[in-house]
Amino acid sequence: MKIGFIGYGEAAYELSTGLKTEGLDQFYAYDVLLQNEKLAGALKEKASQTGVQLTSSISEVIEKSDIVIAAVPANKTLEVAQSVTGSLKKNQLYVDVSASTPDIKKQVANEIEKQEALFVDAAMLGPLPVNKHKVPITASGSGTDQFMKVMNAYGMNITKISDQPGDASALKLIRSIYMKGIVGLMIEFLEISKKYNVEHKVISSLSNTMDSKSFEETMNRLVTGSALHAKRRAVELLGSIEMLDSAHIDASMSRAAQQKLERLAEFQFVERFNGKKPASWEEVIDVMHQG
Repeated sequence: MKIGFIGYGEAAYELSTGLKTEGLDQFYAYDVLLQNEKLAGALKEKASQTGVQLTSSISEVIEKSDIVIAAVPANKTLEVAQSVTGSLKKNQLYVDVSASTPDIKKQVANEIEKQEALFVDAAMLGPLPVNKHKVPITASGSGTDQFMKVMNAYGMNITKISDQPGDASALKLIRSIYMKGIVGLMIEFLEISKKYNVEHKVISSLSNTMDSKSFEETMNRLVTGSALHAKRRAVELLGSIEMLDSAHIDASMSRAAQQKLERLAEFQFVERFNGKKPASWEEVIDVMHQG
């Protein structure tokens, strides 16, 4: 099995490092940084560590590889896909692991499938330096079944979500709303906790609340309860914002949460559900979608 990488940054390096331990030893890569005298040296050193053969062009990578993995910045993924026109072989796998939007992935798929090649939208959902080639990957697109059949045999952890390009990336970007957003909230409450020297008590209190049930149970309780009490909780959060402002600590996350609660209150869940809490988060979201 010959694996080619377009772009040899962290993703490609960690994948090739892991796959090498599975017995694969034919890797090819092209990276635009090879044209940068100051950065080419470090790139060549990384490639030599994993036995990756660097090429002079993208077309050479494609020619020598059975599977092509495009691991380029999100703003370059469509440009790269357009540049491979005429190079891909029929039924060759083209796997895009960039963090592009679903719409961009659909456009990339169109470019690839024009050449009768198979496209895979691959979303990596874990830390590559830790998991390497075993990082959980959610995949969609015309080549997903083939990608799973070939590469799961080499220890990769690929799960199919659908045949539609963009679906895997949508899952990753939606997940990022929480994973990145929660960091912002953490920074905000840790800053003010430290200011008042109550950080350990706050962390302990939150741990008791959040760890007592599963994530889904906690999420369901918070969403349904907030739907019913959105107006009161929005007012209460104004006190937290005032405290942050007084301490000269950025309150942007709390302000955003307060505005979201105010919007939630506009749907009048108390009246809609006769003062009873919605049974599940789905009921809350359905009402919001109905307007």
